[in-house]
Amino acid sequence: MRFESKVSAREIALQVIYRVMEEGAYANIALDEVLARHTLSKEDRALATELAYTTIKAWGTLDWALELYSRYPLKNLPPRIRCILRLGAAQLMLIPRIPPWAAIYESVELAKKYGHRGTASLVNAVLRKLDRDKGRLPYPDPQEDPAGYLALKYFHPRWLVEKWLSLFGFQETEALCQANNQPAPMVIRVNTLKTSVSQLIALLEKEGARAEPARYAPEGLVVEGLGPLQDSPSFQQGLFYVQDEGSQLVAHALKPRPGSVVIDACAAPGGKSTHMAQLMGDEGTILACDIHFHRLELIRENCIRLGVNSVQPLLMDARELGKHYPEKADYLLVDAPCSGQGILRRRPDARWRKELATTQELAELQFSILMGAKGALKKGGFMVYSTCSLALEENQGVLQHFLKASPEFSLVSLEGLPNLPADLLEEARQGWVQYLPHRHGIDGFFIARLTKIPK
Repeated sequence: MRFESKVSAREIALQVIYRVMEEGAYANIALDEVLARHTLSKEDRALATELAYTTIKAWGTLDWALELYSRYPLKNLPPRIRCILRLGAAQLMLIPRIPPWAAIYESVELAKKYGHRGTASLVNAVLRKLDRDKGRLPYPDPQEDPAGYLALKYFHPRWLVEKWLSLFGFQETEALCQANNQPAPMVIRVNTLKTSVSQLIALLEKEGARAEPARYAPEGLVVEGLGPLQDSPSFQQGLFYVQDEGSQLVAHALKPRPGSVVIDACAAPGGKSTHMAQLMGDEGTILACDIHFHRLELIRENCIRLGVNSVQPLLMDARELGKHYPEKADYLLVDAPCSGQGILRRRPDARWRKELATTQELAELQFSILMGAKGALKKGGFMVYSTCSLALEENQGVLQHFLKASPEFSLVSLEGLPNLPADLLEEARQGWVQYLPHRHGIDGFFIARLTKIPK
């Protein structure tokens, strides 16, 4: 690995911001790659991450605010200068512990390095004006334009806020937007094939981390202060897998029995497959399918680290499962590709990506996967359809479409889900649940359980 000369946390953040906003990189991948090229203290790594993620998350609002004070449209400025302005604005507007003078000075220094005297003067002038007026920016009136107000105040695209307003109303939409802007906790799944919840808590404490049981998932722990995973002996020994509670609940919804044949139709990187193996005591067969060969390697790597032997990675288009494996599975999991509206708090760039708006196309893909995979399930077997989305057209819409086209399937109660919240009990009795970040404090997941009716 080649390490570059020492640079500041702000310049690290700028490199990440540039790669995401100007080159289309994913924020988590860009951050990991940029950090790997530099030797930073723990504090500087944390600061660089906060600066980059805060700027990316608030992208739309920062551009709106900067346009108020710039003589030139942002699109006409050099790309790195655009990104420097966004980084400076994020510090002024959203990170109050950073003194304004420091945010402006460091931004001007970056503008000198990546531009010239004129661009440095522009950055200085725009940021000073923004600092002067940041407490009285002309946000839309929430009564007259609720979508515009929430979109700008809480950094979400307007079209998405409008959808949520129609579903949840103003107060809940505001709470959901706020929840999406909170740092997501680190949640892990204890690998009970190798250790127990109490044992892992003690081991993590020795590593300097704090862990406490999660709210819903029996094997879940909420962890603070762990540091990089590669430095954790517990992680290297396969004692846990990083996985939010919403995702962990999917395997509990399917409840596969030891010795069963399970097909995970869209398995990579293997979190749910290895969890099901754990629930089965690693006894049985789990065909972990993915359409991309390189993603099968992720499944293999996780199985090796976790000590799982019952999972068999399989290169397979989920839409072809019924054709190649007719009535093979006792249990079928379709954790379908989706827009990811339920996990925006974990992906600061996701809300601004075009694919988030393609929910109808994704719904059609999900339906085609369900229809193509359903033939692989035995009569009397059980299937779970899940997404990490909040969109009706992806979740309830797909489910109702599938049930109408597949009279051999019916919903089965999910009342047995562990620690089921009281507000989900009624829908759980019907066979589906929708977890929401602002109501339940976990990633937004839709889970439906069905059975193939024996004839």
